[in-house]
Amino acid sequence: MLRRLAVVGTLALLLVARSWAGDGFRVIHVNDLAALIAQHTENLFIYDANPTSTREREGIIPGAHLLPSLAYDVDELPAKKDAELVFYCANKH
Repeated sequence: MLRRLAVVGTLALLLVARSWAGDGFRVIHVNDLAALIAQHTENLFIYDANPTSTREREGIIPGAHLLPSLAYDVDELPAKKDAELVFYCANKH
């Protein structure tokens, strides 16, 4: 699993929002995300914003929710205001 995270992580821009109205976004490193996953962090939600072709080529982070497009519906996100949200994609922003 860590290898898959590293492969995706080298291409991905990982952003975390601690809450909808919180501090905004910050970068999270692959090892930190792997630690959160290993700890079974309850309020952690990971979203893959890659197109299908990238997912097929690079794989996905296990447990990630697949966003159908960047024009996703807010109902696809957790209602919990204290949720840690991680979005990643292979696009160089």
